[in-house]
Amino acid sequence: MKKKEEFSKETIDHISKLALLDLSEEEKEKLSEELGGIINYFKKLDDLDTSNIEPTTHPIDGLKNVFRDDIPRKCLTNEEATKNAQHKKEGYFKAPRILKE
Repeated sequence: MKKKEEFSKETIDHISKLALLDLSEEEKEKLSEELGGIINYFKKLDDLDTSNIEPTTHPIDGLKNVFRDDIPRKCLTNEEATKNAQHKKEGYFKAPRILKE
């Protein structure tokens, strides 16, 4: 098998920043190893001979759409939707800020 793939410190820092995770150096090292293991596991699929396998569009033949028709109907007003909300402001739900600058 090929050399184990590793994720760089910069890649792990970028991923943790996007996920708003404050990771220690030990956690970053462990995450790098685990992600590398996952990628290497999927690379095993490259070794499979699929030349005699017919492509499929869906695993269940003859499956029909089981969803109902999309029929417009009366929806809640702003007042009805927010009447039980503990935190609201100017007709909207008020939630804490989750994005950092």
